[in-house]
Amino acid sequence: MTSSILYIHGLNSSPASLKASQLQRAMARIGLAAQLRVPALPHHPRQAIAQLEALIAELGRPVLVGSSLGGYYATHLAERHGLPALLINPAVRPHLLFDGYLGPQQNYYSGETWELTADHLAALAELEVPPPRDPARYQVWLQTADETLDYRQAAAYYRGCALRIQAGGDHGFQGFVERLPMLFAFAGIPAQLWRDIDFSDL
Repeated sequence: MTSSILYIHGLNSSPASLKASQLQRAMARIGLAAQLRVPALPHHPRQAIAQLEALIAELGRPVLVGSSLGGYYATHLAERHGLPALLINPAVRPHLLFDGYLGPQQNYYSGETWELTADHLAALAELEVPPPRDPARYQVWLQTADETLDYRQAAAYYRGCALRIQAGGDHGFQGFVERLPMLFAFAGIPAQLWRDIDFSDL
């Protein structure tokens, strides 16, 4: 049975983000759309984790793919459940990064506004885990020109894992679509399903 994939978007992002959209179209192209979940997550970390826990229970043992804050969530869940995780420019200790950012926020895709509070940060802090106990379950993709997060923090935290550090790029992770075969290989999707497919037009 081919693994299911649970994609976890970042702060103020959504299933309509570029990476999420490209992954959804790619999974449809290889005939595995039913094995992908890309939930629209609540803003509050406790509600987001509850939703993700329910999806993990539904899917069994999915491969987690987390971007930015989603990478932080994915790490927490991967450690709790012993799941494999592919992280893209993941946030490390995000509760320490929001100093000065409390107050109104706006989702980049839906336009929805919401309030970032001290309770959000406390909930994020509750999710912090030590560096991965089994680094072989992880792959971490970083781009050095990430304008939102300092890639060196993730490189240090995940130093025991398979790190793919690429010069340049940005927080959204340029060239994601070219790396879909690497993602599929990591997820254990049989190569015959994707080996001969050009994903560059997604």
